[in-house]
Amino acid sequence: MTNKRSGCLSIILSLLFAGVAFAQQKGSIRGIVYDKEFDAPLATVQVTIAETGDKIIATDEGIYLFDQVAPGSYTLIFSKSGYTRQVQANVVVSPGKMTEVEVSLSGEFTDMEEFIVEDIRTGDTEAGLMELRAESPALLDSVSSEWLHQAGVTDAASALSLVSGATVQDGKFAVVRGLPDRYVSSQMNGVRLPTADPDKRAVQLDQFPTEVIESIQVSKTFTPDQQGDASGGAVNVALKGIPDKNVIRFKTGYEYNTQAAGNDNFLTYKGGGVNFWGIDKKSRDIPSDGVFTGSMGVTGDEAPIDYSMSMAAGGRIELGNGVSVGGLVSSYYKKDSSHFDNGVDDALWIDSKYRGDGLTPQYGNPDSPPDPPIPAVGEDFKTSLFDVTESSEEVQWGVLSAIGMEIKNHSLQALHMHTQVTEDKSILAEDTRGKAYYFPGYDPNDPKGLGNDPDNRFAAPYLRTETLKYTERETDTLQFTGDHTVPFSEAGINDFITILSPKIDWTVALSFSGLDEPDKRQFGSAWYAESYDEGYPVYGIDPEYKPAYYGPYTPAANFLLGNASRTWTDISEKSDQYFLNLRFPFEQWSGDKGYVKLGLFTDKVDRKYDQDSYGNYRLTGDSAIPTYEGSWDDYSYSDEFLDLGGPTMKDGPPFVDVDYEGEQKISAWYYMADLPLCSFLNVIGGARYETTKLNVINDPEKDAKWVTTDENGNRLYVDLLPGDADVAYRQDDVLPLLGFVLKPFSKITLRGSFSETVARPTFKELTPIQQQEFLGDDVFIGNNALKMSALKNYDLRLDYTPYNGGLISVSWFHKDIEDPIEYVQDLVNAFSFTTPLNFPEGKLTGFEVETRQHLGYFWDVLKGISIGGNATFIDSEVTLPESERARLADAGVETTSRNMMNAPEYLYNIYTMYDIERIGTQIGLFYTVKGDTLVAGAGNVNGNYVPDVYATEYGTLNFSASKKIGKHFNITFKAKNLLNPEIEEVYRPPGYLGNDEVRTSYTEGMDFSIYISGTW
Repeated sequence: MTNKRSGCLSIILSLLFAGVAFAQQKGSIRGIVYDKEFDAPLATVQVTIAETGDKIIATDEGIYLFDQVAPGSYTLIFSKSGYTRQVQANVVVSPGKMTEVEVSLSGEFTDMEEFIVEDIRTGDTEAGLMELRAESPALLDSVSSEWLHQAGVTDAASALSLVSGATVQDGKFAVVRGLPDRYVSSQMNGVRLPTADPDKRAVQLDQFPTEVIESIQVSKTFTPDQQGDASGGAVNVALKGIPDKNVIRFKTGYEYNTQAAGNDNFLTYKGGGVNFWGIDKKSRDIPSDGVFTGSMGVTGDEAPIDYSMSMAAGGRIELGNGVSVGGLVSSYYKKDSSHFDNGVDDALWIDSKYRGDGLTPQYGNPDSPPDPPIPAVGEDFKTSLFDVTESSEEVQWGVLSAIGMEIKNHSLQALHMHTQVTEDKSILAEDTRGKAYYFPGYDPNDPKGLGNDPDNRFAAPYLRTETLKYTERETDTLQFTGDHTVPFSEAGINDFITILSPKIDWTVALSFSGLDEPDKRQFGSAWYAESYDEGYPVYGIDPEYKPAYYGPYTPAANFLLGNASRTWTDISEKSDQYFLNLRFPFEQWSGDKGYVKLGLFTDKVDRKYDQDSYGNYRLTGDSAIPTYEGSWDDYSYSDEFLDLGGPTMKDGPPFVDVDYEGEQKISAWYYMADLPLCSFLNVIGGARYETTKLNVINDPEKDAKWVTTDENGNRLYVDLLPGDADVAYRQDDVLPLLGFVLKPFSKITLRGSFSETVARPTFKELTPIQQQEFLGDDVFIGNNALKMSALKNYDLRLDYTPYNGGLISVSWFHKDIEDPIEYVQDLVNAFSFTTPLNFPEGKLTGFEVETRQHLGYFWDVLKGISIGGNATFIDSEVTLPESERARLADAGVETTSRNMMNAPEYLYNIYTMYDIERIGTQIGLFYTVKGDTLVAGAGNVNGNYVPDVYATEYGTLNFSASKKIGKHFNITFKAKNLLNPEIEEVYRPPGYLGNDEVRTSYTEGMDFSIYISGTW
């Protein structure tokens, strides 16, 4: 690991200083503009450099020349009344060199020159975003749609790894500078969307495909015009807007995963799968007659075919008198699948009675603890050493539509977006290693073997759990926005300051998100191998062979449901968001510009959680749960279980579901100012006044349980009565900002800031509902006593731009956190679970280095090749509460602190891209590394020590290549996850207690895809 880390760092540092030693000699751009129809020089064409604003009018012979242009990459815009405007991107100027650019303009009947010149958008290009980075008062990093295409990423979640210091959690949620979703404000077009995810109060970034993204902007420092929980930063997915010219695009492609495609053992079940539109919940409704049918277990089948397609059309029309209107419609569709059969999910601990043995399997509660290689005679206990096979089939589609109108000082836009993501997941988990651990050399086919002896038959039996999980997620948002410049005659005060025209922008966003998980099926079984019983012949009891059979297996966390359960979960979340910003720009005596900004904000979120559970819990008087004779390779037990008799599937008694309604309302007002003290120093300051109201009302059924704590800190598993775990609080916060932007030289910018922010618990973390991914997996239970966290943030960043498009950057950041919310492992009523707690304090410190270089700047032969990289190093620590210190001490471990959850030790991104303009080909290679990351803190389970769990380092290598075919078409090949690393989590005890041991492990397979696209 150390060698890999040193190698990556050496590469990044080499790139970082590659451009410093080169001289800054300027170059020039020259060319001729032609009339495409007549193939003759075109006179008086206006040529504009988008990044600098420089303009020139071509001569009567169509010749234009820009002299003394700083080296870098530029975008040229050619426009003339009566002709279609043309944009020429990626024009590279080398020091001391002349760059030739010739273009041809086509005639048109509509004069759009004035409109186009005023509305040039560069947010979808790297050059434009570099300019945005330079001008932003916050520490801003961005990724353009241009770069997304070259990197071969498919959605906003995978694109986030291209940003310095950013990554994703669970493949969906933003993590910035080691701070997870609760500290990051994830938005779409500046609006935080609702989410029906049961786990998070964060937007699932995987629902935004790159086809609808213009750019992803990550602001790493808080400013008062941002929401108060933007502690780690704000991630804004900017969607494509109304295009500058009429355009029609399409793309279609085929995708291949090495672990899924062509696999005849792809897990599914009878009646499983996803239909074309991914809308099938009605056929999975709770049966009205109470008679449950359908499979309870998995079967193998051929994997589905993966493909995708998208279309977009839009344009603008000039109506005259400075009025223009435009629109855009974009749709996409994707069918995807994944599979792995090499998964591991082990539950281990340091047994208090055998501490010298290191990590050993967790087990139930036998009267005498197992002592390998031979456990206590006659004991009945179970382990949790699962080998996991998982298959998933997914359909994702969406429609984005936008209309807008612009006049001289005003623009209005309405946007609607609907997304649908449907997934059908089948999980098979089997524990055969527990038996082999306690009986080395165990042979399930030897009825006389020690492990099959009648006294040992029930010790660590083979276990099998089967989970069938179908989920529909939808998001719908309607947004109205307006930007207005107030006509205002400039007014000054004795040439000291000049007041410029005020600007107003506003947004109204009405959004809905829903998650429907109909008929989640879980089935658990234990298998007991054939056993030879010697009997007692002297007493007339003959020897006999007892056949192998299956019986029910119910994990302790599911004992109130039985070994077979079916659950219907429906989560809906509605959000109404409104904000208004007033900006008052001014120009001071030196000609430097600043502004004062005021604003109002409100966001009201209503969530409803409804769950109905059915199980075969055996009541007094019920018939016994049926068993089934068969070998371990016989999977018929789950299929035939509902026809074998025994307790019926019912919603109670016991009645154990807990529904809830949650409400979160955030209202705020703010002021801020960007004040130029002199030509090279701006001071930025202000404050946000934010009020949080959060309420949760639980609706438990009469037999529902919850986990609470008595006055001595002991965990109790008791009845949940109405009102017991409800939440209602209000908190008022003043969140200040003080920052500066110092530009001592034209190419160097130093930014610094201090700010205060907050972090809030999620609805899931506040409610006592037991949640579990699959039968036998970890259980999560909320904590209604959680409170908000408070953060103090310190940031510095130095940017050096040696030439236009080049960048060398170094950043430092530090965060002090009061009452951070962390997860711990605990035990109650014979089952372990994970729960959130407020720790007393935490801190996080780190630094980032980043560079981007265009090699054509240094040597003409390398024109079109760009390289870059970034690295983030993070050191985090949280202080354990006294209760956790005591619990760990009882398990034999003395400690006062640990790392912060979800904060990786380091992140690396390295890339190279080659744009061969003369043949219309682009090639890109991207490598990302995520360092070790704490995902669960240590705990005391029944007096035994469960160590910290870390996700270990892994790297991802992606390749993409695209080629233009004629004028309108493009073909693209992408290869993702070429290294196919094992994605592991490990138990990490203190060194004196043992070494790392695998907690979970799997691989995702390599993805290959080919697409063809067209643009008119």
